[in-house]
Amino acid sequence: MAFNHLPAAMHDALGPLSVTPVTHSVPMAKNLRPSRPPENRETRPSPGAVLDRLTAGANRAARITHTEHLPPRPGRHAVWPDRVRPEVIAAVQEAGIDHPWAHQAAAAEHALDGESVVIATGTASGKSLSYLVPVLSTLLDGAEAPNGRGTTALYLAPTKALAADQRRAVRELAAPLGNRVRPAVYDGDTPVEEREWVRQYANYVLTNPDMLHRGILPSHPRWSSFLRSLRYVVIDECHTYRGVFGSHVAQVLRRLRRLCARYGSQPVFLLASATSADPAASARRLTGVPVHEVADDASPRGELVFALWEPPLTELHGEKGAPVRRTATAETADLLTDLTVQGVRSVAFVRSRRGAELISVIAKERLAEVDRSLPRRVAAYRGGYLPEERRALERALHSGELLGLAATTALELGVDVAGLDAVVIAGYPGTRASLWQQAGRAGRSGQGALAVLVARDDPLDTFLVHHPEALFDRPVESTVLDPDNPYVLAPHLCAAASELPLTEAGLDLFGPAAAGLMPQLERAGLLRRRASGWHWTRRERAADLTDIRGGGGRPVQIVESATGRLLGTVDEGAAHTAVHDGAVHLHQGRTYLVRKLDLEDSVALVEEASPPYSTTARDTTAISVLETDTEIPWGDGRLCYGSVEVTNQVVSFLRRRVVTGEVLGETKLDLPPRTLRTRAVWWTVTEDQLDAARVGPEQLGGALHAAEHASIGMLPLFATCDRWDIGGVSVPLHPDTLLPTVFVYDGHPGGAGFAERAFHTAGEWLTATREAIASCECDAGCPSCIQSPKCGNGNDPLHKRGAVRLLTELLRGAPKPPQPSVEPPGGAPAT
Repeated sequence: MAFNHLPAAMHDALGPLSVTPVTHSVPMAKNLRPSRPPENRETRPSPGAVLDRLTAGANRAARITHTEHLPPRPGRHAVWPDRVRPEVIAAVQEAGIDHPWAHQAAAAEHALDGESVVIATGTASGKSLSYLVPVLSTLLDGAEAPNGRGTTALYLAPTKALAADQRRAVRELAAPLGNRVRPAVYDGDTPVEEREWVRQYANYVLTNPDMLHRGILPSHPRWSSFLRSLRYVVIDECHTYRGVFGSHVAQVLRRLRRLCARYGSQPVFLLASATSADPAASARRLTGVPVHEVADDASPRGELVFALWEPPLTELHGEKGAPVRRTATAETADLLTDLTVQGVRSVAFVRSRRGAELISVIAKERLAEVDRSLPRRVAAYRGGYLPEERRALERALHSGELLGLAATTALELGVDVAGLDAVVIAGYPGTRASLWQQAGRAGRSGQGALAVLVARDDPLDTFLVHHPEALFDRPVESTVLDPDNPYVLAPHLCAAASELPLTEAGLDLFGPAAAGLMPQLERAGLLRRRASGWHWTRRERAADLTDIRGGGGRPVQIVESATGRLLGTVDEGAAHTAVHDGAVHLHQGRTYLVRKLDLEDSVALVEEASPPYSTTARDTTAISVLETDTEIPWGDGRLCYGSVEVTNQVVSFLRRRVVTGEVLGETKLDLPPRTLRTRAVWWTVTEDQLDAARVGPEQLGGALHAAEHASIGMLPLFATCDRWDIGGVSVPLHPDTLLPTVFVYDGHPGGAGFAERAFHTAGEWLTATREAIASCECDAGCPSCIQSPKCGNGNDPLHKRGAVRLLTELLRGAPKPPQPSVEPPGGAPAT
């Protein structure tokens, strides 16, 4: 994996750094008044009644491992600050909101005081109104200025769908205000003929960080009047800006602040977040400015019934004879079918695009057997659709035409789907914050709701459905991002220099690591120093060389070979695993086979087909240690953290039966290897420790491999990551350590903070890993404990009992948790 396609000289010159976060604790504004009773609403089935119907079938009730009941909560009202324009208050009241919740009024007060603020309250708590009221009020003030275009505001959303949804909300709310508020979306879907109007006349521009990075900042002279008048920058769903993507966005925002200062403005940042640990510190790392925190949720909440659901074991056997559990995909499709038949408005959140399509296809087939009119009431929603397809689905959701939707996280992020009764979550989404964000999509406006988490056949999911306290009794995670990651910072310094020459005084804005990188960028021939500062040396735009989503390279287009029709796109970084030759690709309920992946032209040619299987890519990985930053003794062994180079190659793919997951065969592939320089945590064991654990040479490879798989599966419980954000390698004798070694590494150039969090929580992390393996009901290992869905070695060798004994011995020598001299990028230690 190349360093975001920047010249190799830069990649070779750079090494990772860390950053110390700053926490700001400021009292919230208080402006309380007694709550009103909730409005009367149409009668809906109680969430308990809906769950009872779902469990009425044969053997259904036994699949629920735990049910959590969250009682309803009353709301606390307040009054808007007296500086809010009366026309705005009247417009809000016309929309049916007489008085704000206390947290809305507090956030508005900070904004009107010119103080950046983060609103970190629950789903459906009215965060949008918290920032819209002060923004609209200020836009009205600016519209009365005698000269110029008036005050402007910028809204950033992580997805196009959310930006489009917010434009609808702003237009509806601001309709009584006339043309003094002119909202407009500016993203990759905006027609060329509309873009000039947006630049010149819109005063509330809704976009995403990608368009800000590539479209607005590099063209800042054309946006000069907008930037000169910029008063507010709204950052919605800011908890999603984590890892490498969040670190990129942090530097994009610093470039924005630099250009605003050039034009004489200093915007206030208004951030909205799901509940998270220490949101003020996370917002400070993201924006680089002091941020006040409003986290006391004063909105009412209806009853929530949250069920943990484990699919049953089947009579089939998979790899190495392991028992096969019914897939979360098939189980979720059944639940979505049943909910649709009951007339219960539902969304099934699925982790992958393919999974969303599969669930939609299966649900439609089963609904057709009940009533031929029902299949059209269910659809899939995911990234990669063409703009017109996404808009049509969003309209169908708002109109109620759709009853059930199988969606990726593109729908998790704030799209206003009012009136949902139930949410089904197909597999733990990676963080508790995301879990509660998805569950909160149902029961909006104080209604009762049902949420069901369906466990995948995976160590972490299995652990969670049998340890509900890990979900319901622990706080949500802090957000992990590292703006000083040199693999992130370097390309943004280049982009900043191409926008305006960089001076020594201006480097402070980009953090303490910036000054040290400038000589390296000069030696690489990317920047040249002149009297006016550092200048970009290339003809191409620097911003175009960096994909802030971390994919790198141009997207691969998926084209129907018979017609030449463009079906969609996939990130270049995912092409090897998603659209390799022979891969099954799903789009809008139709199944396609990839006939050829052309990496040179970035095209995957597909044709419609109906194979009775899905495909899963397999890869091999080798790892070498570049530098050990920290190491501590664990008994006779060592726990280490540092820089590594990973070489990965997709070598084959498996064909699996769709419903059961049964493996039907394997096909070899010939794809080029990729290299990745990143950060890793690793541990070693000695011969004495192996003897004490009764792990002989014939068991060693399998024991290490099993421990590696399970530890990767459990890490998302301790770091704000997804299983697919991290990788691992286990070696009975590694050439760099000369000992049996297990590595777990970040799957992003330069690292993303996940391996560092693993190092600082290693005792808890590996203890949970051992417990997950030991408590699994299988005999020799299964996907619920030690088998991995992405293992390049076909889950061979694996030794379950050897892994338990090895981890037991390793943990026996574990020291007390290390006290880092520099706090890891995630902020407060994971709990």
